Amino acid sequence: MSIKSKVFKTEHFQKQEKKYSEHCCVPLCSASAKFNSILSFHDFPTHSDLRRQWLVNIRRDHFTITSHTRVCSRHFASDQLIEPTTLDGRRRLIKGAVPTLFEWNGYKVEPPRRSVWERTERRPELVPPDDQEEHSLTREHDYCSVPEPSALDISASAAEDLSKDVETLRKEIQELRVQREFGLQRFAGSDTDIRFYTSNIFPFVFTFQRQLLQPIDEFFLFLVFLSAGLKKRDLAHRFNIHQSTVSCIIATWTNFLATALGSQCIWLTREEVQAYLPEEFKDFSDTQIILDCTELSEMYSSYKSHCTMKALVGIAPHGPVTFICNLYAGSVSDKELFKQSGIAEKLTEDMAVMVYKGFLITDCCKCKVYCPPFLSKQKQMPAYQVKETQAIARLRVHVEQVIRRIKQNKLFDSIITMSHVYNINQLFAVACMLSNYQNTSLLISHKSNM
Repeated sequence: MSIKSKVFKTEHFQKQEKKYSEHCCVPLCSASAKFNSILSFHDFPTHSDLRRQWLVNIRRDHFTITSHTRVCSRHFASDQLIEPTTLDGRRRLIKGAVPTLFEWNGYKVEPPRRSVWERTERRPELVPPDDQEEHSLTREHDYCSVPEPSALDISASAAEDLSKDVETLRKEIQELRVQREFGLQRFAGSDTDIRFYTSNIFPFVFTFQRQLLQPIDEFFLFLVFLSAGLKKRDLAHRFNIHQSTVSCIIATWTNFLATALGSQCIWLTREEVQAYLPEEFKDFSDTQIILDCTELSEMYSSYKSHCTMKALVGIAPHGPVTFICNLYAGSVSDKELFKQSGIAEKLTEDMAVMVYKGFLITDCCKCKVYCPPFLSKQKQMPAYQVKETQAIARLRVHVEQVIRRIKQNKLFDSIITMSHVYNINQLFAVACMLSNYQNTSLLISHKSNM
């Protein structure tokens, strides 16, 4: 037998011995805890005056109180007892309780209810005279008893409470498990956290599935890659998948989003632009699009070292991106990029384009161009041109805000490796189109900054 088993058995026997040693110390009362599960046995109070009152009431003036001295619950009035509320089945006494029920003061101490298994009493006339005294002392004992119905109800109620506690703990464990995992469910209740990692609120619901991650978590992985700019190895560790799986997920979602979002025509007709034209553009009411060029971060390859790429982005006067061109080498001029983009074919004579100073495309398109004029060295700029230049600069700043929003995706801030060059056009287009699903108003934000 192991030491642990011996210790357990020793403690068990000590508890049983302590329980069986409980006897009522009141004269003429033979209640014992050994064969009684209904009565409760109570220690003497520690307060000296209250203890003296107990000794006087039970007629034990000169009596030595030990750790095993008890008074059973028969001698207390019902209003002095507190019924058990736990599974230990022990009653408690109210504060200041005093035993008052005894045979010598006229109270008949009734034995607890007997069970059907208890030995039947013999009639007094059948008991020998020598055994009558012994019989009168032993008939008070409960050799077999059953719990009262109230105790069963209390036990059932306690079991139901424990079941509820177990269910609550199970839910808390599940919440802690979700918090430990890096997935969409961890941030499902916080749009702020989702924007921090993805810069967007999810606008789509997708149906196809993979074996390792749920589709929504794959989408979350892609947006973390795009917005936070995390490396594939880092994403593999965070989502507990292989690095090659991360590459497949990124490639799949890049193609899917580029197809799904690209199938929506983002170019607006003149009537649609006029329907949403802000009041700030009343002096430039024919403006169809505001154009700007931007350079992405460096690309790296083993044979070309570092290079940059340039993009042309156009927005409608009320803010959404309505034109995206393919990326070109950073050395291309703005004018040449305008020609190669194909936007000139979409513009008509009744439209106007707003650009920054130095974007010389007047001879490349048939529509009107709002462009701040260069300052002439020979004469001072007229007042009306000053006002027009200021107005154009104030309105054209919206496209810079959109580009800043797009380039908040940190993928474009870091050096882009050759593994992403093959689909960099799709990644940039997806970032531009996802920016249309953000709800911030550019004109309102611009006014608040002025």
